[in-house]
Amino acid sequence: MFNIERWQEIFDTIRKNKLRTFLTGLSVASGIFILVILLAIGQGMENGIGQEFQDDAATRISVWTGVTAESYKGLNPGRRIEMDNDDYALAERKNIDQLEYKSGVYSVWGQLATYGKESGSYRIEGVKGDYQFLENETMTSGRYINESDLVNNEKIAVLGNRVYLDLFKGKNAIGEYIEISGINYKVVGVYTDPGGEREETRIFIPLTTAQRVYAAGNKLRSMVFTLEKQDKFEDALAASEIFSASLESDLKQKHTISPTDERAININNTLENAKRFFDLIAMIRGFFWGVGICTIIAGVVGVSNIMLIIVKERTKEIGIRKAIGAQPLSIIGMILHESIFVTAIAGFLGLIFSLILLEFVGPLIESDYLLNPSVDFGVAITTVIILIVAGAIAGFIPARRAANIKPIVALRDE
Repeated sequence: MFNIERWQEIFDTIRKNKLRTFLTGLSVASGIFILVILLAIGQGMENGIGQEFQDDAATRISVWTGVTAESYKGLNPGRRIEMDNDDYALAERKNIDQLEYKSGVYSVWGQLATYGKESGSYRIEGVKGDYQFLENETMTSGRYINESDLVNNEKIAVLGNRVYLDLFKGKNAIGEYIEISGINYKVVGVYTDPGGEREETRIFIPLTTAQRVYAAGNKLRSMVFTLEKQDKFEDALAASEIFSASLESDLKQKHTISPTDERAININNTLENAKRFFDLIAMIRGFFWGVGICTIIAGVVGVSNIMLIIVKERTKEIGIRKAIGAQPLSIIGMILHESIFVTAIAGFLGLIFSLILLEFVGPLIESDYLLNPSVDFGVAITTVIILIVAGAIAGFIPARRAANIKPIVALRDE
């Protein structure tokens, strides 16, 4: 048990060994400090990357085409593959039960849009109504594209917020007409996108209208899908991988593409990307844990060494204690108390300083891939407790050595 006399002994020992105790405590505190900071950075990276994937629909699967790289069934490499409405209909028909949102896309870059005296060059995208949810877009005014617009080839436009500010300067845009490449479109909505200004420099029109206006026939630039949500990430990932593999196989078969050709059909699965990033983060966090633990071990070794020195310096005192009846357990307890005291104080100081630093500096270092760097307080406290236990173990060897000192040998020590 701790008592006033024992506390006084501990403080006396620390006072006599100021420099050694300070350096040992600094080593232990820096170990906890570094570990907490590294864990916070790892958590911040996970938060940031998770937010990036949430900017679009979580299970988004995008498909676009390229040029064949292999000859197949008598056809030479170098063929440009173009998807069309039939490809979209095939994917929709085969997977109707598991699709959540879906849209074909026909994009045209660098089109001049004009309203009054204002004009700008923007990307025009012909899409279906589900595309709003595929992009996580929020309507700030008006509406998005609907089925009637697609059926009737309506010349209507949904503006990104950046386009709206460029052309309308904050005035009401709903019901107004803008001119795109010589054709007038009625503005029916304005949206914002969590991806920021870059994603808000687009103008959306009905897919059927884009195919007609730009003489695309039934061609598509890309197709985008999301699957029904799953309770577990692993289930969602497995379902998305099966869907992607099946879709790629169907498209390659339909367009006579070699099954091993990796350039003709391109599929981007956000869940697969997320898994790669999260696996990388797990490796980084494991590395951070390793660095932090090694630093803590160095501090614990330092505690053990200083306890050995203290035992050596107090040999005569220990001999006197044993000569007047002190039991080995009381000698062990005396040394362990000092070891635990040093590691506990240093550990909590390292923890407190790291949390203070995160509180004030964390918000200043946030970026797209580093968001809210923080550490679970329970994990931090558990780490300190483990450190204290390690300190007790580190102090046990010198404590056992002290308990085994024979009084007559100790009294002769100079």
